[in-house]
Amino acid sequence: MHIYAFSDEAASRMEGQIAALKRNGLNGMEIRGVDGQNVSVLTKGKAAQVRAMLKENGLSVWSIGSPIGKIPLDGDFKAHLEMLRHLLDVAGVLECGNLRMFSFYLPKNARPVDCRNQVIDYLSRMAETAAGFGVALCHENEKGIYGDNAERCAQILDAVPSLQCVFDPANFIQCGQDVREAWALLGRRVYYMHIKDALADGTVVPAGKGIGCLPELLKDFTARGGEAITLEPHLQVFEGLSDLEKDHKTPVPRFAYPTSDAAFDAACQALKALL
Repeated sequence: MHIYAFSDEAASRMEGQIAALKRNGLNGMEIRGVDGQNVSVLTKGKAAQVRAMLKENGLSVWSIGSPIGKIPLDGDFKAHLEMLRHLLDVAGVLECGNLRMFSFYLPKNARPVDCRNQVIDYLSRMAETAAGFGVALCHENEKGIYGDNAERCAQILDAVPSLQCVFDPANFIQCGQDVREAWALLGRRVYYMHIKDALADGTVVPAGKGIGCLPELLKDFTARGGEAITLEPHLQVFEGLSDLEKDHKTPVPRFAYPTSDAAFDAACQALKALL
């Protein structure tokens, strides 16, 4: 199993991200934030610098954690296609074969069924744009977008066969989707997973500490030939945690960490314990 991570959750600077990946023995990153900037504004020159830094340290970019498709359905789609073209060029510089994307926020009070045709049309045009770049567009389930439940994720994959499936258990939990039911529908089609767990109230917790069924999902994913996962910690960081712990009167959140590095390392340790 190759393990990657959203290492911008450990540090904003690339040097800090590389250090976090190396001390936890990971294979590389799903690149999202670079030196405080979103990957969508990364220049090809900067991407070449990042690639060189990663190669020096034996690391790689598995996927671009892009914001593509995370805009309103009635937003500026033409400008969004231009962003996609840019990110496909960046992916080539980074020697990265995957790009994570979404399926649009729906207009207020709109019914998903009434938006389906437009969503599929836009996703099809995005797939056509990506053709020939050697980069797979990978759809992730996300709160509030068209594909926020398993049934609509399956619709998308059926309608646009070139899209790959990214499965995020915590996002399904936060949408009220039963994770086992989602896996039953999508598991055989999952290209890679985002490792993020959550409690019933949606609070994100380390892998295996929530109701995301991660032990059984990972076992099945591996048995089906799955080879790559991306850790997305999303854990709580409280800079004043040490002071809280000294004050035995104030309740301390069960999964809270004093620094981003500490939260990232805890997430890595929890995942490795499951594997």
